[in-house]
Amino acid sequence: MEKYDLIVIGAGPGGYPAAIRAAQLGAAVAIVEREALGGTCLNFGCIPTKTLIAGAALFRQMRSAPALGVSVEKAAFDYTAMLEHKRQVVEQLRGGVAQLLKAHGVTVFEGTASFMARKRLTIQRGGKESTALEASRIIIASGSTASLPAFLPKAAAIVESRAFLDLPRLPARLIVLGGGVIGCELACLAAQLGVQVTIVEILEDILAMLDADLRAEARRAMETQLKIRILTGKPLEQIKAGAQGVKGRVGDEPVEAELLLAAVGRQPVTQTLALDKTELRPNEKGYIDVGPTGQTKVAGLYAVGDVTGGPQLAHAATAQGLIAAEHAIKASLPRRSQVVPSCFFTVPEIAAVGLSEQEARRQNRAVKVGKFNFSALGRAVASGETKGFVKWIVDAATYQLLGASAIGAHATELIATAGTAIQAELTAAEFAQTIQAHPTLAEAWMEAAHAVHGKCIHAPPRRAPPGK
Repeated sequence: MEKYDLIVIGAGPGGYPAAIRAAQLGAAVAIVEREALGGTCLNFGCIPTKTLIAGAALFRQMRSAPALGVSVEKAAFDYTAMLEHKRQVVEQLRGGVAQLLKAHGVTVFEGTASFMARKRLTIQRGGKESTALEASRIIIASGSTASLPAFLPKAAAIVESRAFLDLPRLPARLIVLGGGVIGCELACLAAQLGVQVTIVEILEDILAMLDADLRAEARRAMETQLKIRILTGKPLEQIKAGAQGVKGRVGDEPVEAELLLAAVGRQPVTQTLALDKTELRPNEKGYIDVGPTGQTKVAGLYAVGDVTGGPQLAHAATAQGLIAAEHAIKASLPRRSQVVPSCFFTVPEIAAVGLSEQEARRQNRAVKVGKFNFSALGRAVASGETKGFVKWIVDAATYQLLGASAIGAHATELIATAGTAIQAELTAAEFAQTIQAHPTLAEAWMEAAHAVHGKCIHAPPRRAPPGK
């Protein structure tokens, strides 16, 4: 029985930062990973997806280069080479995680961890029990996995996101079941490389978590620029899959493709943990309930990341992991509530942080909105990236910044500025007084902050409604 101060189950973006932070605080730490260091994000999700998207986006830019006076003859891509680049990127970053853990003195165990008791774990490799570990504090960071709905037939032509990223070639036609973040990102990736894509979403619109103006802008771009067919408000039915591909119907419309990608959600990984050997039980949805510090209802047991049912975002898991490690080792108090940005690597890019307009309405909160279009920015016009906008959501009484969103070129980078301002509890007037470099896309945040008070310089004045 090997003993440690802290054991972390799972070496994804929640687990390995927690292990490193605990080691920095002087603890003897072990971490257990059943597949690959870096978890789903690094190996099968965020990083592979964004690596392929970077290549697809460059190919699309090359094809549109003549608009900027640049001639690119016979723009082409080699998907096999793109996959090899993806493999190299993942391998490099995975190696970096291994080096970090080693440098901080964290002991790494390969295998599947399951509880023997509240403070004891057994590690299995290849179905054989190999090692027993003990610690007074254990952090569960086992993550989540993509799920295939039961109504889908089992066939080679039907895959989830992980399998899609490992396909040796792209299909000529693709059905994406699910218009959420993963579905839309992979649909845009494929469409940029010439695949005929159909998205099927049972809800009334894609990206339902976003405000209506963001959804409208995103859908318009995906349909017009990428020629993606988007069917919403009806389920995919009469599904048949065989050697020739997949067929089905969405209402009265037939759909057919070589491949169907199911992107309809993920489920927590708890079934291998043997939680019945502890007093800890998942909730009715299968997730592990936690408090602000990641503590569960069982003393000494913590959980972070996707397995807790919170935002399924790598950076959210990392923040949770750091807090849990600090509390487990030195009993630190939870930090002030943090805002968590969301980034969608679609075409166009979308990002949001803090309160949205639709959330404000659900909460019956009085808010004001400041909005600014990229088409009025010199940098956007110069680079030919004029589609999209940024907007602030502010408290109607105090004008404190409550939320922000951006859609357009580099939105996923721009959101960092808004998140920092919201976390700092700035007002719209305070942000409007900051000097933003010209010409940059970031100027849009300053202009939108001025727009909250009707003092935007680079936009016409708002007209009062008739009769007022």
